[in-house]
Amino acid sequence: MSPLRGVYYATQLGDTLDVRISCLRLVAPEDAVITDRTAGWLHGAPMILAPGDHLSTPSVSMFLRPGNRLKNGWAKSGERTFLESDLMEVDGLVVTTPLRTACDLGRLLHRDQAFAAMDAMARTGAFTVDQLVAEVPRFKGFRGVRKLRTLSPLVDPRAGSPEESILRLRWLDCETLPRPELQIELAGPDGPLFLDLGIAELRYAAEYDGVVWHGPDQQEHDDDRRDWIRREHGFDIDVFTAIDIHGRHQNAWGRLQAGIARARRRAGAAVWSTRAG
Repeated sequence: MSPLRGVYYATQLGDTLDVRISCLRLVAPEDAVITDRTAGWLHGAPMILAPGDHLSTPSVSMFLRPGNRLKNGWAKSGERTFLESDLMEVDGLVVTTPLRTACDLGRLLHRDQAFAAMDAMARTGAFTVDQLVAEVPRFKGFRGVRKLRTLSPLVDPRAGSPEESILRLRWLDCETLPRPELQIELAGPDGPLFLDLGIAELRYAAEYDGVVWHGPDQQEHDDDRRDWIRREHGFDIDVFTAIDIHGRHQNAWGRLQAGIARARRRAGAAVWSTRAG
């Protein structure tokens, strides 16, 4: 297995913090600071690596203090400075703190990936959304700070995947729609069930099906689960895939608007029926 360019280990060792630290030690100079997605990966953020990095070997993000540039074929780097409070030591490696890592990813990545990465970092539990928002003003004048300022209040640690975060961002971009709830909990036949996001009051939900967790082998189970929820809880559930949220022909906003409109009509009809009775 090769988690980083130039580093290989036996898959039997598993993906643990100790293994990650050992891998980074093999490629990081003594005075390096581990940053960005590599720092998030080391902090245990779920699915923090870039899209497609599971199919290839990702580069390492690191900088030499103070703000010097690393130049080699396997490290992503550039000019950057840090406060002492931005840095922490993880078993001998100097790494940007989860909060600084989230701010850097929120500033420097493409908007969709920035939002997904901040959600993933928040899910580690190392900082609160309020702390993230409070950190933003110190980056005034830095590249990407406007994006960071806009997105940081919307971060939510309950997001289950990067694509789920991006679907929520598409929803939030529709200013006429109510703000979605995450991980709506319902009573199931064998315990609680959760819907990715939606409006419980309107009995409407949107779920993202990725190829990793919702492939053909899982399709029948997913269909049965949603049919049960529709029947027993009366939810209208729209299912989204990559084509709905990525690319030139994405139309998540249109489907979401139509879904909420259906739910509102149905809710209005139910109220009318109750009053008429």
